[in-house]
Amino acid sequence: MGDSSTPDWHGALARARAHAPFLARALDRQPELAALLAAGEGEAALALARSHSAHPDTGVALRRERLALAAALAVGDLAGAFPLARVVAELTAFADRALERAIRTAIAERAGEERTDGFIALALGKQGAGELNYSSDIDPIFLYDRERLPRRASDDPGEAAQRYARRIVALLAANTDEGYALRVDLRLRPASEISPLAVPVGTALAHYQGQALAWERAAFTRARAAAGDIAAGEDFLAQIRPFVWRSQLDFGAIEEIRVLTQRIRDSYQGPPAPGPHFDVKRGRGGIREIEFYAQTHQLIHGGRDVTLRVRGTRHALDALAAAGWITPENALALGEGYDRLRSVEHRLQMVNDRQTHSLPEGAALDQVARLDGLADGAALVAELTALTARTAAIYEQLIGAPEAAPVPVAVASDLAHELAALGFEEPETLAERIESWRDGRHAAIRSPQAVAAWDRLAPALLKAIARSDDPPRALTRWERILESVPSAITTFRLLVARPHLIDRLVAALTLAPVLADELARKPDLLDTLLDRGALDLPGDIPAIAARMRGAAVREDYEALLDAIRVITGEIRFALGIQLIEGLADPLDIARALSRTAEAALDLAAQATISEFAAKHGRVPGSELVILGLGRLGGGALTHASDLDIVYLFTGDFSVQSDGPRPLGATVYYNRLASRVSAALSVPTAQGALYEVDTRLRPQGNQGPLAVSCEAFGKYQREAAWTWEHMALARARVLFGSERARAELDAVLKQVLQAPRGQAELREAVLAMRAEMARHKHPGGPIDAKLLRGGLVDIEFLVHYLQLRGQTASGAPLGESLPQALNPDLAVAIGGLVEAGLLPAEIAGPHALMSRMLVAGRLLAPDGREPSPGGARALAKACGHTSYAALRDAFAAARQQVAQAWKQILGTDILASEQENPA
Repeated sequence: MGDSSTPDWHGALARARAHAPFLARALDRQPELAALLAAGEGEAALALARSHSAHPDTGVALRRERLALAAALAVGDLAGAFPLARVVAELTAFADRALERAIRTAIAERAGEERTDGFIALALGKQGAGELNYSSDIDPIFLYDRERLPRRASDDPGEAAQRYARRIVALLAANTDEGYALRVDLRLRPASEISPLAVPVGTALAHYQGQALAWERAAFTRARAAAGDIAAGEDFLAQIRPFVWRSQLDFGAIEEIRVLTQRIRDSYQGPPAPGPHFDVKRGRGGIREIEFYAQTHQLIHGGRDVTLRVRGTRHALDALAAAGWITPENALALGEGYDRLRSVEHRLQMVNDRQTHSLPEGAALDQVARLDGLADGAALVAELTALTARTAAIYEQLIGAPEAAPVPVAVASDLAHELAALGFEEPETLAERIESWRDGRHAAIRSPQAVAAWDRLAPALLKAIARSDDPPRALTRWERILESVPSAITTFRLLVARPHLIDRLVAALTLAPVLADELARKPDLLDTLLDRGALDLPGDIPAIAARMRGAAVREDYEALLDAIRVITGEIRFALGIQLIEGLADPLDIARALSRTAEAALDLAAQATISEFAAKHGRVPGSELVILGLGRLGGGALTHASDLDIVYLFTGDFSVQSDGPRPLGATVYYNRLASRVSAALSVPTAQGALYEVDTRLRPQGNQGPLAVSCEAFGKYQREAAWTWEHMALARARVLFGSERARAELDAVLKQVLQAPRGQAELREAVLAMRAEMARHKHPGGPIDAKLLRGGLVDIEFLVHYLQLRGQTASGAPLGESLPQALNPDLAVAIGGLVEAGLLPAEIAGPHALMSRMLVAGRLLAPDGREPSPGGARALAKACGHTSYAALRDAFAAARQQVAQAWKQILGTDILASEQENPA
């Protein structure tokens, strides 16, 4: 083991000649190369090795280059001049060059041209990972495109492709007087037992998209287009990416790797610990187990975390540690262990250029150790014993001990006894119900694998349900999940692998009907809770939009709409869990829900505009503008919020679009607006997204869906009702260029700050609130929105003062305190307090009731009394120690709002209130 800071070239040459017959012969055959190495000219030696590629005979060129490269890299490695990463990179680069030249030669010999269009060589295994070792074979997959493959006119494409494949293998692997270039193993190709050596692209796609086995997924984590038609190879890999990197967290991968590991260990005939005949690749704690450790984590999490989609084992370990999926300590221990084991593997192969991984015995073991720079074989064995014990222990933390066959939940009588001990009512009836879940009635628990996974999960899940506030409700909602999904095996395995999620699942089932319904539709939402930072608030709008774009499995319109729905659903679900567990302030959750909706709106609008323009072009000098109102305009959505939006467009309404099917501007933007609404609301394969409400547009449902900004301003100035102006107080431009935003902001400012008669405004506001009270009744005793003295009354007060437009001193409100006109009600209240128009005490009731509304949409829908657990969660979310304390605070807050209402508008809103206490 040399020190890279002081390479020992002479010592390395001496050890190579003394302990590695293959290297000694290689040096004797290449005296010029040996002289360069003796002089410490490692880079010159590598350049000399590469110069052999100039030989006109491909077979000769590749074999001479390989021999020279093997000798130069080996001595440089032993000298400490070339680190492991450099060695494997050089070997991989040679394999890529050799494969490329062999392909070109094979095609040229048959077709008379060296182009490689339509012939693809994918590198898998260590070549794909960039980690090829001294005597490794390469594991390519040859694919071909029947339409583009170069061939003789008389050749069938399939026949030509097989000729090329056979010739490529011969050029690389045949033993000649010059030796061989690369051993080639084609057994990783699709259905290798029946398929030809080169497989049509379409056949391969069909295989990976519907028939491939689990081990093939792991193999393709390292795949890359290495030679031939690189662009076509990269396109193929992009098409099978969803097969390799599944969007669901794949805890079935753990079971598959566990089975594979056990099979390898059972078939391994060598000793269990380092010593003679121990296999550094397949033995316990060896190279393969470290590779499996990295690949398993990549397969589980890489579908959702794109930073894990790296090829090399060291790179994968580093990425997993950086993303928080494994500890830095484990990453370092496994990484250093991997490098050392790979170096020992190289020493074993340098001796006689054999593809071996086993430690020899006796003098041969001493020879390997001394080649490495150690005193003897005992020193090497001692080092490997400590190293493999450490790596095996880490690996076994992942896979655990081999699992015994699962014990069935039990016959109904035994299960009834268990359920009675847990405190369930009517345990005999419940036991029969639970046992019926395993009889094939539900598709989710029909396969033997699903039954086994359920039997492992059931005891822990039933215990958690028994501890909940409402076990019957939790069981009913769980059963609804089983009834609604075709397979729940991934969910079962996920919960077994991460038992802390069981309590979160039960909380969602028991406390939050909205979350329970979402889980019934998409149980894989539980996956989101394993993401690093899943229980943190999402980032800003660009970050959320980037996450949505990154989730698209293809680069097309439908895939993007699906991705928007997937990520929106994941964020909404994670925010719901944060809320019911009291991990975030409901006000922050409301803002995060709004940011998510804005990101979805922005992406959907951009994509829809591009799709629409492909047919109809664009309207010159014009663009779509989207105005958000209500809670969306105020930037504070709940889990139950619709999107209140108004579609507008800039420019001249008489202009036509410039596409192949031109439309007039008004028709153009009305159709486009309808498409954007559909992109946001129509269910796709990933479900629905939002309800879009456009009734706040000019003339409501009777008016066109989209109008020009000029027409909008004219309507608001001349024909709009007072309630429409109140709605505009929470309007915000969500989509449009800076120029368009400025144009519309000017219209909003002009409308909101227009002079109004205060008496007429007051009467209109009182009449509107009375009309709302007659038609919209509170849903329950904690309806923070509709109960008098609640949020609606605060909003009416704020909008009345905003439209009145003057500070207490009579100055124009918009000029002296523009924040008082902010669409965010909390900001506006602060501005109105500063203007002397609202009592300072009103901010507290607004914040409390806003928290109650956001949290209540999950825990107490429509203001109804929540369950005991829901009541505790609601109180915690709103900053109170008990539900009783929250009720008292809510009552006091309503009184404060009523006092402010009476002070400003002169009526007593609580005096005549007739509440239904139910």
